[in-house]
Amino acid sequence: MDNAIIYLLPVGSGRFELYSEPLDDGAGAEPAGFWRRQAHRIHGHWRDAVHDARNAKADATVFARARDWTVRRTADAIAEQRALWTLRRAAGALLVHSPDLSQAQAARVRDRLLAAARMHHVRWLLVDAVVLVGSGVFMLVPGPNVIAYYFAFRVVGHFFSWSGARRALQATAWRMQTEPALAELGQLAGLPRDARASRVHAIASDLNLPRLAAFFDRTAA
Repeated sequence: MDNAIIYLLPVGSGRFELYSEPLDDGAGAEPAGFWRRQAHRIHGHWRDAVHDARNAKADATVFARARDWTVRRTADAIAEQRALWTLRRAAGALLVHSPDLSQAQAARVRDRLLAAARMHHVRWLLVDAVVLVGSGVFMLVPGPNVIAYYFAFRVVGHFFSWSGARRALQATAWRMQTEPALAELGQLAGLPRDARASRVHAIASDLNLPRLAAFFDRTAA
């Protein structure tokens, strides 16, 4: 990947989050090549699973509720780490920030977030790797080792995030661009969710970022 678009989202009280969205959702025609087709199909199954989990029936069984909770948590974790995962493969990146910040200020906030992410994810990478090894004891229990699968995902996710933060700090060529809508998002962060919902969705639509509203609601003060 040559370039990535990363948004510096203001989420209230002087707080910021790095945000990115995939260039596509995998819903198009199947690509050529065996492995690309398999990846496309797996992505489609995952997309359907997330949709079902977020629209679960109220009378679902205990097992179904636990499964849907795990799927939702995993989907949220992917969304929260997507910017770092994107930066892992990007030679260059565009940082889109509010005009309330100068380029120098935006760069300082970006680097502070990346440095904190690098430390956070390497720490949890080590912790989860130890737990993953320990979860091998559950192989003696009949059925899929869900615990091991969960911590395997966490290990891979933390590794990708740590790798992305490190590359973004050391090797990525950054460009800067202002976006007035981000200043409005910052002002909306302190409002109750219901009061700001329609405007946040309108901003997300204007920016062509369909997943922004859900991310903003999870992270905004």
